[in-house]
Amino acid sequence: MAHLVGAEGLHLEYPTKVVFDSISLGVNEGDRIGIVGRNGDGKSSLLAMLAGRREPDAGRVTRRGGVTTGVLDQADTLDDDETIGSAVVGDTPEHEWAGDPRIRDVISGLLDDLDWHARLGTLSGGQRRRVALARLLVGEHDILALDEPTNHLDIEAITWLAEHLKRRWSANAGGLLMVTHDRWILDEVCTATWEVHDRIVEPFEGGYAAYILQRVERDRQAAAIEQRRQNLARKELAWLRRGAPARTSKPKFRIDAANQLIEDVPEIRDKTELQSLAVSRLGKDVVDLLDASVSYGDKQVLRGVEWRLAPGERTGILGVNGAGKSTLLGLIAGSLEPTAGRVKRGKTVKVATLTQRLDELDEHLNDPVRVVISRLRTTYTFGSGSKATDLTPGQLLDRMGFSSAQLSTPVKDLSGGQKRRLQLLLILLDQPNVLILDEPTNDLDTDMLAAMEDLLDSWPGTLIVVSHDRYFLERVTDQQYAILGGRLRHLPGGVDDYLRLRQLEQKGPAPQQAAQAVAADPGLSGAELRAAQKEVAALERRIAKLTEHVGAARTALAEHDQSDYEGLGREMAAITALDQEISTLEERWFELSEHV
Repeated sequence: MAHLVGAEGLHLEYPTKVVFDSISLGVNEGDRIGIVGRNGDGKSSLLAMLAGRREPDAGRVTRRGGVTTGVLDQADTLDDDETIGSAVVGDTPEHEWAGDPRIRDVISGLLDDLDWHARLGTLSGGQRRRVALARLLVGEHDILALDEPTNHLDIEAITWLAEHLKRRWSANAGGLLMVTHDRWILDEVCTATWEVHDRIVEPFEGGYAAYILQRVERDRQAAAIEQRRQNLARKELAWLRRGAPARTSKPKFRIDAANQLIEDVPEIRDKTELQSLAVSRLGKDVVDLLDASVSYGDKQVLRGVEWRLAPGERTGILGVNGAGKSTLLGLIAGSLEPTAGRVKRGKTVKVATLTQRLDELDEHLNDPVRVVISRLRTTYTFGSGSKATDLTPGQLLDRMGFSSAQLSTPVKDLSGGQKRRLQLLLILLDQPNVLILDEPTNDLDTDMLAAMEDLLDSWPGTLIVVSHDRYFLERVTDQQYAILGGRLRHLPGGVDDYLRLRQLEQKGPAPQQAAQAVAADPGLSGAELRAAQKEVAALERRIAKLTEHVGAARTALAEHDQSDYEGLGREMAAITALDQEISTLEERWFELSEHV
């Protein structure tokens, strides 16, 4: 493969820190490289040097003649006075950009729900991020350098971006460099991973899963590596091999080697023990939402929600912005009352919420970290049953990646990621038994996300998570629900189910069917309403059952004799038929959901 850009002997330092010391590496045609590492170790600086946006203190970066690089910065550099259209396509005539399939794909994938003529100053942070990404992707660049491209994007946009990047590099010979903490997109898109640590850049083959396997092998051979980090990496590998739904049909690393490495690693969570402890702390009643609806003026956000949270339940909540996720969390936390129906809470329930804001730390800004933690509790019981251990605040902070020096650092001087981790620790020290995490992965690198996941694995209580980080959501929860059309819908197939349902929701019923439905019945009542509600419940049960059948059939297909072409054909035909039946039932579910 032809060389696009190379770096030789790069050295970079700040007045108090050497970031890189004589590193050499290169990007070839077709490379899709993910860059990972701890916050502050130089990932963004490396990207900037390779993109020509920053000069190293020593060494040089060379690029092949004519090679162009497009950069997506973490910072928002858009002009508030520009419109979306002018920011994305400039003054290019409409007939030119509208006739380009790639540009149309980018616009429909990222900006389809936005007003083309809206000023950028009127947009939210997430909408501005999509505009910046679209402006970059419509350009003709040989190399794309993306710095945290999934920030502020929802799961649908991240899924679209992954597919777009894969298609883009299957059609041309450019290169991709991507700094991100989103482990799902790393595994989905990247063919190589660079780990930035200790002044060096260490290359690994493959995406995130392959990188974890190789890192475990490296750590096993290096006796000087701290044992705790090795155990975390092995536990992460066990999750990748055993738990992640997306990995079962297309593993990205050597199965035999992975099995050997994790053969003595216990299950990620001891669900029976955790549930038993949760029951002892909570009793059998947690929070029940009984036909709960919430309206703001004339707008009904949630309607007829029936949900009984169980002790030890670990649930992820999905939905587009504005779907009602925050409203649902408010009902559970008790900060919001339903406008119809009721919410029943157990007598011992103690709810805590890790919000997207850091307001809880305002009163501690001038206090050192050690003092803030020690005020709440002198010990914290970590784990459960025979595995329970008492940790001091210092040990707990160490487990979440705080160094000894940082224990004396005032809260106001911590980075965003460090404040996020401290915020979670303060909540856990208060010992709630129902924990709500609202976008908890903001500002955390992959190592710290793994540490947070490890901490939550032994937390015995009911856990509700709202997150656009697909990997984290699938990693820490055992089931997922979605808010669709104001209703809470169980997702037996997880995030893949949600994405499929969202596609159906966006298509909507055929125009003729929609017109007939409105004309015949703008609002059901009485016996018709009860019949429709029963049919919706029956559809949900049938869809869940069929989805389980599809999962079992896919597993059987993977184990089928690959030389039996006729048998494989029959299995594939059966799976296709099940998928078509599910799709038909889901269309009927959406049609009915508009009226019940």
